[in-house]
Parts: sequence; structure tokens; C-alpha cells
Amino acid sequence: MKYLASRRLFLAAVLALPALFDVAAAAEPTAIPFTTLPGKPLRWYDAKNLDLEGQGWTEVKSFFDRLPAKAEGVVREPVWNLSQSSAGHCVHFVADTPSIDVHWKLRKPSLAMPHMAATGVSGVDLYGRAADGTWRWIGCGRPSDIDNRARIAGELPPGSREYRLYLPLYNGVDVVEIGLPETAKIARTTVDLKKKPVVFYGTSIMQGACASRPGMAQSSIIGRRLERPIINLGFSGNGKMEIEMAQLLAELDPAVYVLDCLPNVDASETKVRTAPLVRELRKAHPETPIILVEDRSYADSYWTPSRKDRNESSRRAYKLQYEKLLSEGVTGLTYVEGNQLLREDGEDTVDGSHPTDLGFMRYADILTPIIQKVLK
Repeated sequence: MKYLASRRLFLAAVLALPALFDVAAAAEPTAIPFTTLPGKPLRWYDAKNLDLEGQGWTEVKSFFDRLPAKAEGVVREPVWNLSQSSAGHCVHFVADTPSIDVHWKLRKPSLAMPHMAATGVSGVDLYGRAADGTWRWIGCGRPSDIDNRARIAGELPPGSREYRLYLPLYNGVDVVEIGLPETAKIARTTVDLKKKPVVFYGTSIMQGACASRPGMAQSSIIGRRLERPIINLGFSGNGKMEIEMAQLLAELDPAVYVLDCLPNVDASETKVRTAPLVRELRKAHPETPIILVEDRSYADSYWTPSRKDRNESSRRAYKLQYEKLLSEGVTGLTYVEGNQLLREDGEDTVDGSHPTDLGFMRYADILTPIIQKVLK
């Protein structure tokens, strides 16, 4: 099964070389098609001609969809609709430019949610590779309509470097274009086909609610830290461990699966669905690590006993299924307890459930070393 992995990545040592652009992008900028607008001294480069991270399938109905076209009518309608959001998608490119503009056209007119900012739901988010090799945030494109143009960076230091542009978490896109001055150079990044992605399957939290901007979703943070492509298959309210999704997940060939569906399934559903999901993945990939993540603790469970009971009952059912799988001889499983994902201070969610940027950083702090360990 084909997947579009991240198109990158340069080692910090390479990035420090003066001849970076010659190494990474020897082709003339005209090798990538561009368009211009009357009276606008910018060249617009279609992201479809660059490198897209985050897609598991090439046979998609619309270019930026997260599930293959064949999934329509197979998965439930809410799952299919949510798969048209571009969560986890990230455009990679190398450029020698003083400024970067972005044009993006959204699929839905609803730009924000009551508990999530428009910049996270429908915005774009730009990072650049710093001289020390780390990823540094540059700027966020704020949506104001379905059709948006914004200057994300206007005073970039001289030199060529790698950039990544994260796409909206809860909206889809039909058009994404990078706008550069006429004198700027742009190229595709080095393709590393040897790096398999980390596949995340889960709920609204996995999709990115309620990050303030796309680069702050937990999967995006983890991807930057691991220097490894990610595929975000979070479906808000609909990460239910269904067999149809298990079969689709099994078509991928990741470095590791991270399963984080407990917030969307109660104890009875957990009991019925966990083992079939894991068995389907293990049948297709006998040695691929699978990480089972419990649900985070509700931040208000201290005051609301029913919320605490919901956490504890689903966790008991999940742990029993994990132990059952181990007793059957299923190997390569890692279990992550949920009470460590967020903190007891209660300061890391929007509504007791969905993390803020702080909450996602805390998620990433726990999951990153666990994923690193199983990858070794």
C-alpha cells in the first residue's frame, strides 16, 4: 500500500553548510510550476507540486482527504465527513526567500467552534528549520473567509532553509498555494522513503481539539520531535475502534500504531472492540509495534464523580483486553495509562476534556519517549 510520507529531512549538520540550497534544491525554481496574479509581484506555487506529509493513501477523492476514496460508504458517514478535514497534513518545501505568503481555500464556511479558535480549526501554521537543526514556529495564517490569503513571514533572514506548513485541523482545503517573490528559489525537500510514519488513530483529541493552531496538535508536536512523518487519523467523536477502520489501518505500513480511542467508547464497547482491532492489525503486520493509550483523566473529575467513574470503567475494560491479548500470545504491545497524560492541576484543558496547547505539550512529553522506545 502506498503512502505519502514526509518529504524531507536534513540533518542539522547538513543544514549548517553554506551550500544548503545546492545540496537540497539544485533544480531551477521554474522546475516547479507557478502562477502569477496581475499587479502582484509574487509567484504562487501549488502545494500539490510540493511534498505532502500525512496521507496514508494516494487513491483519494479529493487531494487533501485523509481516507481513500473507496472508504466512502464503507465507514460511517460521520467518519467519512471528518476524513475530509486536513488534520496532520503538512506541506514541506525548501526556499531561499525573504517572505512567505499562503493562499488557502477552505471546504466549509464554519471557521471556528465555540471552544476552539479559528486559527486551529481553519488556519495554517508555518515552521522553519533553524540553524541548529530544530523546528521553530514562524507564524500562523488567520482565516477570515473560505478563500484566504495571508503573509505569514515578511522579514526572513537570508539563506535557504526547510519549511513545513501545517494545514487546518477541523476544516478541509481545496487549494493551498505558497506565494514567494519573483527572485526567490523554491524546491522540494529531500525524500526519505526509508522512514515509515507513526499512525495515530483516535478521537477529537487526536484530531487536534482544541489546539490554538495546527502545529500544536499532539501528533504534530511528536512528529517534529521524532523527525518522523505522522499520519493523523483522529475523528472527532467517532474514533470507535470499528472493524472497517481496523481494515483500513491494516493497509498502511507504519513504524508504529498509536491507538487512542477510549474517550469515544464506553466500557462495554471497549470490551467488544479492542481485541478485534488489535488482531486485525497484528494479522497484517506481525511485528509492527502497537501502543494502546488509555483516555486522559477529565480535568473536572475531582468534582464530578460520574466523570471519574467513566474514566475508571473504560480503563478497566481496556486493561483487561490488553491482558487477554497478551495471554493469547500477541506480542509487540505497549500499554500507556491515562492518568499521566494530563496533570492533576486541571490547567490543561478547555472544557475538562479537550487539551489546550499546554495539554498537548504534556501529552507529547509522555508519548514521545514511549514511541521512541518501541521504535528502537
